[in-house]
Amino acid sequence: MIKPIKGFSKLSKSDKIEWIAATYFSDANAAKQAIKQYWNDDQKLQQLHDEFIENTISNYYLPFGVAPNFLINGRLYTIPMAIEESSVVAAASKAAKFWLDRGGFKTEVISTTKIGQVHFIYSGDVDKLNAFFKFVKPKLIEDTKNITKSMEKRGGGTLEIELKDKTSDLENYYQLHATFETLDAMGANFINSCLEQFAKTFKSEALHFDEFSESESYIQIVMSILSNFVPDCLVRVEVSCPVEDLSDNPSKSSDEFAHKFVRAVKIAEIEPYRAVTHNKGIMNGIDAVVLATGNDFRAIEAGAHAYASRNGTYSSLSHAEIEDGIFKFWMEIPLALGTVGGLTNLHPLVKVALEMLGQPSAKELMQIVAAAGLAQNFAALRSLTTTGIQEGHMKMHLMNMLNQLHATASEKETMVTYFKNNTVTHSAVEKALSKLRMLASEN
Repeated sequence: MIKPIKGFSKLSKSDKIEWIAATYFSDANAAKQAIKQYWNDDQKLQQLHDEFIENTISNYYLPFGVAPNFLINGRLYTIPMAIEESSVVAAASKAAKFWLDRGGFKTEVISTTKIGQVHFIYSGDVDKLNAFFKFVKPKLIEDTKNITKSMEKRGGGTLEIELKDKTSDLENYYQLHATFETLDAMGANFINSCLEQFAKTFKSEALHFDEFSESESYIQIVMSILSNFVPDCLVRVEVSCPVEDLSDNPSKSSDEFAHKFVRAVKIAEIEPYRAVTHNKGIMNGIDAVVLATGNDFRAIEAGAHAYASRNGTYSSLSHAEIEDGIFKFWMEIPLALGTVGGLTNLHPLVKVALEMLGQPSAKELMQIVAAAGLAQNFAALRSLTTTGIQEGHMKMHLMNMLNQLHATASEKETMVTYFKNNTVTHSAVEKALSKLRMLASEN
């Protein structure tokens, strides 16, 4: 029976590994070898990675790929992507190349404001609370000047603070709802620091507000935290072309493809079961670029899916239409990104990614990421409405299967050639490889 361990965080890295290997693995030496094989030989670089999080024992590698030929607002990009899923980078690259000759991606940042809230409980007279908020609001701004000074110099800072009455949803529940502009920083630490000071000032000033009774002066702060739902930190991305230019295959009708594509998007708009998978495809492209550029893909995911549900039911993030012979495919999506602070200044590959993109501002990065998401969605829908998703995906997945079956370099070459004209399934790959090996042994 495994017993709890005390003081694990105080153990050295080697001692942590020794304990884990001895406690959880039948072959402790093999486990230690698997963990240590991903250590970086450069000790300074390894220490940098060790200090990103707590209780580090190794590095977890993801492929770092690139998708070239993205024409965005007339500028050509090669987009870095960090992801493990087969076919994502290939699909994004293929979509980028397709739209390169059709005007590329048009993008626009609609807004960049972010949200934070102080959640509190108050059981007194609401009119008195409104009067107190009007009185204390300038003080809230003033007491955060030491936090916002640098941000304000660059054009950002706190934009507005509102008092919101949420008592119809939860008894005695109110909030200070604040909007911020954080420019090229994602701004989580900045926003949370401001919110905590708002809460401190709000609570302390209430004790001295003349209109409050003794009980009313007691305001219980529940928590102060930014929101990852940022419906006003919004970017729009679009591609369009004449319907007759939509098919690059002479044997396939552009008109039929266009109408089938639009119908597929409409299904995702009204059917949540389809919409979730549809939007997951968008996030394949978005998350890969967000991760490669050192941003928080979990926050982006949460915000995007909340936005997809903003009208009361979960729906497609992207939309399509045909109007006056023009096919148009577009998306609006919230993306709270940063190009300064956090891992952007620390992780060597993040620095490479950002330099590859021309050291973009946060607004520029929003547009690049959105284009990657729409490209991924276009590629997926194009496959779904023509050849089917599995043909291309399984061919990309072929190499993973061959690696699982310990294929040699020459066996891989033969198998790739064979499956150019044959359906890829795990059983088919196993059978073909077994036959190849049998023939080789006979010779």
